[in-house]
Amino acid sequence: MVANALFVRLPAQRGSDASPPTVSVFLNDTPLALPANTSLAAGLLAAGVTRFRNATVSGAARAPYCMMGVCFECLVEIDGVPSQQACLVRPREGMRIRTMDTLPGMVFPEGGEVRRATRSANGDTP
Repeated sequence: MVANALFVRLPAQRGSDASPPTVSVFLNDTPLALPANTSLAAGLLAAGVTRFRNATVSGAARAPYCMMGVCFECLVEIDGVPSQQACLVRPREGMRIRTMDTLPGMVFPEGGEVRRATRSANGDTP
């Protein structure tokens, strides 16, 4: 899910090589350091995250588009609360983020059709 970053942070001052302050978060249970003074969506994009959720009908990968709270493509689960707009939230130390394509009860095969997970006779999901 994490690839080469499409967004890079510009230095605060020309000629400055100082790194911006970061916070440690967990993305899908994986530790990740994000810039502290930006939106969660911008920080995740800068870290190389390319899939935030899946389209409801087709299952296609979706990521932030407008970065101002209009398109709802940046929806993630933050600290157990689903459907939060990552572009309107600043990252906090220890924040637990889950992309909406990892939520329980849904199966999003890469390039495949979205379907609800079915339970077998013993109660397990495939």
